[in-house]
Amino acid sequence: MAETLRAALDAVAGMGPAGSAAFVLLYALCCVAFVPAVVLTLGAGAAFGLVKGFLLVWAGATLGACLAFLAGRYLLRDWVTRRLERFPAFRAVSRAVAREGWRVVVLTRLSPVLPFILLNYAYGLTAIPLREYAWASWLGMAPGTLLYVWVGAAAGEAVRAGAGGRARTPAEWAFFGVGLLATLGAVTLVGRAAKRALAEEAA
Repeated sequence: MAETLRAALDAVAGMGPAGSAAFVLLYALCCVAFVPAVVLTLGAGAAFGLVKGFLLVWAGATLGACLAFLAGRYLLRDWVTRRLERFPAFRAVSRAVAREGWRVVVLTRLSPVLPFILLNYAYGLTAIPLREYAWASWLGMAPGTLLYVWVGAAAGEAVRAGAGGRARTPAEWAFFGVGLLATLGAVTLVGRAAKRALAEEAA
């Protein structure tokens, strides 16, 4: 399965703009269909590289979050309401959204209190406008997305080096590793701060 996915990602990466668009659409559909997209996130770093992979995953995740939001608001409202009965924490989040709007969306993206995909649908039940939700989600998802894509990019570099590609110098690997650790540290600190702030909002 992993080999098949890697081959598919490599093929998509070689298709140019059409491949990039296909990846974004596939990622968005995974978000809508409750398919965990972490493998695609890591794979994007390996196939497209850090910068392009990050931008494509960021776009796909934002598009998927918006599609699920619209489905939760207009098509699956009753179903989402029943599912959320298992997550009492969402009631606190919903009240906080009513008071603070986009700030709470950013905080939950930085430190999720509900499953990511269900949260996309759940926000459709709140009064937050789509535009506000979209850019708050886009902003809040950036740190975690960068971290996972960075891990995928590092793995891809290691595989290519082992397969006879241009070997990176020790200095390049050190720079890459320090960057990864710095990103991990920043995401952890931001996540903890977001968790505290969200708890204060819910209280």
